[in-house]
Amino acid sequence: MKKEHNIVPQIRKYTAEDEAALFALIEREGEEWTYCHGEDRIRYAKALDNCIVYLVFEGDTLCGYTRSRDDDGFGIYILDLLVDKQHRGKEYGRLLMERVCCDYPNDAVYVTGDVYPYYEKLGYEIEGKLYRVNAAAHIE
Repeated sequence: MKKEHNIVPQIRKYTAEDEAALFALIEREGEEWTYCHGEDRIRYAKALDNCIVYLVFEGDTLCGYTRSRDDDGFGIYILDLLVDKQHRGKEYGRLLMERVCCDYPNDAVYVTGDVYPYYEKLGYEIEGKLYRVNAAAHIE
């Protein structure tokens, strides 16, 4: 039996040249990731330029990404974490999270996602909750 060659993943920061590959990854994920179309895509591309974004690759293949915001010393907030379905189970999500923690060692790192079993598996603890403010209810 031939032994499989282990591919070492590479993690690096996002650049504008990665946009097409990143949107293709998001689009493959399905309808719940609505960032791929029309005005949402334009807004999300702008957000990518203003966020901390890391990509994980196997060779030239984009396997996943994370998008975060720095709250000026009050914490790093991970807003998106996505690993391509074909590459799940390889711990790429954990590696991306670790990269954020390593690059920002003096900041608390928080996740704003709703995939609780995944984050609990990584040993993260729930700290508070996130609520959406209904602005329309406050405008007269």
